[in-house]
Amino acid sequence: MSGPLTKLRNAYHLLKRIDFKMLAQLSEKVDLPKVMESVAHMDDTQLKGLMKMLSSYGSKKELPPVNGDFYDLGEKLNADDRALQLKVRAFMEKEIKPIVNEYWLKAEFPFEIIAKFRELNICGVTYDGYGCPNRSYLMEGIIAMEMARIDASVATFFDVQSGLAMGSVYQLGSAAQKDEWLPGMQQLNIIGAFGLTEPEVGSATAGGLTTTAKRNGDTWILNGQKKWIGNATFADVIVIWAKDVDDNQVKGFLLRKGTPGFSVEKIHDKMALRIVQNGLITLTDCHIAESDRLQHANSFKDTARVLRMTRAGVAWEAVGCARGAYENALAYTLTRKQFGKPIAAFQLIQGHLVEMLSNLTAMQTMVYRLSELQDEGALKDEHASLAKVFCTLRTRDVVSRAREVMGGNGILLEYNVARFVADAEALYSYEGTKEINSLIVGRAITGFSAFV
Repeated sequence: MSGPLTKLRNAYHLLKRIDFKMLAQLSEKVDLPKVMESVAHMDDTQLKGLMKMLSSYGSKKELPPVNGDFYDLGEKLNADDRALQLKVRAFMEKEIKPIVNEYWLKAEFPFEIIAKFRELNICGVTYDGYGCPNRSYLMEGIIAMEMARIDASVATFFDVQSGLAMGSVYQLGSAAQKDEWLPGMQQLNIIGAFGLTEPEVGSATAGGLTTTAKRNGDTWILNGQKKWIGNATFADVIVIWAKDVDDNQVKGFLLRKGTPGFSVEKIHDKMALRIVQNGLITLTDCHIAESDRLQHANSFKDTARVLRMTRAGVAWEAVGCARGAYENALAYTLTRKQFGKPIAAFQLIQGHLVEMLSNLTAMQTMVYRLSELQDEGALKDEHASLAKVFCTLRTRDVVSRAREVMGGNGILLEYNVARFVADAEALYSYEGTKEINSLIVGRAITGFSAFV
């Protein structure tokens, strides 16, 4: 047993360590005798927990990095492809992210980025020749994801240029047409657009186009309208799809800027992809030379070849959109404090984050395999359609949860999630609605066509 002298010595040393000023301040906030009584009745485990909490107070906790690639799929790339991925990511972070909210809000296109894109030298990424990089479809998808991770509008502009417009010429054009257009398009000296959708014809483009083409000698006369055509207001060349009135087949035409009878009106008041300059095109007796007809586009099956390729890209864009929303939301929850600690420490918030990451990871693994099939030459319409359906649907869930964990701040542009919420709606609809793509997959797995 401790003697009186020992107790006095211990009390003396204890008093020397007490900050009485701090103790007085503490006594104004809590009932000190009650606190001391509670501590005195704690067992060893409780005391250790209390001391651990007190010792960690004020120390900065090292948090995991914000990273949407939970399964490290990026590490599967070879060194060159990984370097290109990081180069595109750095470009989007440095050149696009600082300006994107301003242009999105104004619904204007930042034309200054075209020259900067040219320096990346990634346009026509999968094509061989004409100055194109000739890389894999997997790399094309990853580039689309990295762009959409920052902004889906910019990713869409690039997809229209590199995929739909250049792809139509590359896959369906003559040698002379490829030589004339592709080098300039690859360098973004020539901007392209793709005119398929019409004011009254969206999903029914396979057989219901109302834009007509009538041949008269070596000239074709086009009449009709096209709607939702990205880049249309400033494009140098627009791929126009029209029905030949003589054989009832869909054919493709290269409409040059300034062609008499061509007019375009910018579509205003969009809630999504506001940077993309969508146009309503009107064709009134437009004369197009036979030499500007895509020589290998003779039916909608040829059009579908281009759509199959780019539909895979839209799935990748959806992944990028979801990843951007998830990463911004996660970063927010790590710094936003409520009730004395970051909201990321709360169970309900972690539940949302895990749901978001689960969807995102499933989407990433799906599109990764999709691009492998494309590189193997085994991609089918139903493969691209399933990915487009699933990824755009899951993206809507991810962006919704991202907005939810951010509370009211989730609707402000400055927090970089509101754009993703809006843009996800456009990705969900364009290049084939959920219903149409579902029917493509349904036909493949059942053997029955439910289109009619």
